[in-house]
Amino acid sequence: MFRRLLFCLLLMGCVAAHAGAQTIIYVESNIQSPNGNSILAFQHNSDGSFTTVPGSPFATGGTGVQDTSLGVGPYESDQNIVIDNGRRLLFAVNSGSDTIAVFRINNNGSLEPIAGSPFPSGGTNPVSLAIRGDVLFVANKNGDFPRVSNTFPNYVTFRINRNGSISHDPLSTVGVALGSSPTQVLVVPGTNLMFGADIFGGLLQSFLFDEDGHLRQNRPLPLVTSDFANAAPPLPDGLWTHPHLPILYVGYVAANRLGVYRYDGRGNLRFIRTVSNNGVAICWIRTNTSGTRMYTSNTLSPSGDTSTLSVYDITDADNPVEVQTPQLIGQGNVRQFELSPDGKFIYAVTGRFSTKIPFGQGNALHIFAIERDGTLTEQSPIQIPVPAGTLSQGVAVMELR
Repeated sequence: MFRRLLFCLLLMGCVAAHAGAQTIIYVESNIQSPNGNSILAFQHNSDGSFTTVPGSPFATGGTGVQDTSLGVGPYESDQNIVIDNGRRLLFAVNSGSDTIAVFRINNNGSLEPIAGSPFPSGGTNPVSLAIRGDVLFVANKNGDFPRVSNTFPNYVTFRINRNGSISHDPLSTVGVALGSSPTQVLVVPGTNLMFGADIFGGLLQSFLFDEDGHLRQNRPLPLVTSDFANAAPPLPDGLWTHPHLPILYVGYVAANRLGVYRYDGRGNLRFIRTVSNNGVAICWIRTNTSGTRMYTSNTLSPSGDTSTLSVYDITDADNPVEVQTPQLIGQGNVRQFELSPDGKFIYAVTGRFSTKIPFGQGNALHIFAIERDGTLTEQSPIQIPVPAGTLSQGVAVMELR
């Protein structure tokens, strides 16, 4: 009797703990007007519905950017928003005003700016962030074309202070070629390695860093061209690593192919192969935690007004096999996406990259349920309330208890 009672109490505790969990999705509005940028917050409820977190949107104190060319490439970026789960901090780029906003995440998912936020990004046009311990990694693209300067793009590190603020002076700065246009800064979990992609430089960047956040750049790696004799140049865009193996996956955005690389303990890369992608303009990449499925966002389609995600079987990690390419509901071109912490959903942000999409439309948050076999089923998207002409960017997900 006692054992049965104890079991029931434990079961009730587990159910209550699960019921108390809140999944919060954060999206950056990227509004270009002075000090117009903000973070929108949505709660994904247990019944499948969505509600706006009280107080949303939360002003970043900075400015976004807008790509009036509607072209894939110039404004490419990922990890625009990142979360420090342990300290409940959210970091977001102000790409049009060269700063990083930092917020404390409250128990209901609302955001409260850290004193002194936003902080200088250490360069021009910050686009991508990563965190390791108390070090913040930043990629500054210098690709906001209405205000491009002779400042070189760079990769920078900063100290995250105890109160969540960012050190004013960088710990380390590595400049890259003018016009190379970094898209992402990717820190490999459990290592002291960081990778970057210089899309217009046609290079993969590799760095070692120490516990003090000092970067040591390896020789940049030009992309292998043998697989692209009759295709567009292999411009590197999105990066992601296998969760258990020393493998780096690279999206070749113009060639619609996925690159596979092995790396050693010092970050030296060795090309393995490329595999096809059935979408158009493969951009960003994620894997599940078990290392059996990989997902990519493919920004365009032959019609121009829609886009797709791809699902890859990576059971053979060196040889990904595309198993599904679902088209997103409605008009809009997919940008960044993220998996939920429990691995049950994908949240993807879309915008307007085509004149076939009416002006003022295309900004939405798309929700995909991840089935037991790793394939995707889309649910009804949520419209992102931003002014016409705005291209929302970035998505981060946190589970609060």
